[in-house]
Amino acid sequence: MGGYGGLRINTTPSEPLGLWRIVPLARPLARGDLIFVCPPPTREFQLAFARGYIRRGLCPGRVGPLIKTVAALPGQRIEVGAEVRIDDERLAGSALRASDAAGRPLAPFAGGVVPAGQIFLHSSFAESYDSRYFGPVPVDGVLGLASPVLTVDP
Repeated sequence: MGGYGGLRINTTPSEPLGLWRIVPLARPLARGDLIFVCPPPTREFQLAFARGYIRRGLCPGRVGPLIKTVAALPGQRIEVGAEVRIDDERLAGSALRASDAAGRPLAPFAGGVVPAGQIFLHSSFAESYDSRYFGPVPVDGVLGLASPVLTVDP
């Protein structure tokens, strides 16, 4: 799933467009890590694919990996309102939207404690589809750290 030599092309605006490398993770995940992660084959991600939020790829369910920042680890408490709070601290750039760019409703994650074996993901891009909407994802979907090789930030 790492692509040719661990390289991937990002065509979504959540992170800069262009060529990225998947760097194997030789340590435990940490808050703030920018990672490649395969989304789990859930109903939320089937809808996300149908709506065009995620693209075709080599992950389970034939979807592409996401590039997201680890915002919370197992045991941390997530509160979702107008924005996200993690352990009572505001997550910058986490305002929620009621609908996507096409006017379709977006249901927010209900909140709660991040379960063991899962992580809460975020992108500061205002229109990003991240854990604000789909909740925590399994850590076993992490492919590695995301490292830009040749990118452009539109």
